[in-house]
Amino acid sequence: MKTSTTPITESSMAQILKEDWHIVRGKLKQQYGELTDNDLTYVKGKEEELLGRLQKRMRRTRQEIEELIRSCSNIG
Repeated sequence: MKTSTTPITESSMAQILKEDWHIVRGKLKQQYGELTDNDLTYVKGKEEELLGRLQKRMRRTRQEIEELIRSCSNIG
């Protein structure tokens, strides 16, 4: 996993979700088998809902979820 101290901006997270979600989704599904297809459903414009679902399901902070997504992305 990549590690970075660079803050994730809202626009960079939106870019990752828009352009690289299929890759991130696959990696998350592999690493966290408890995540369902519904948990990992991304709808353009509903980024906040996706992040909130993941926060609730994984019991992690928003920052932790964003870092996890970034570490799974080829863009991040």
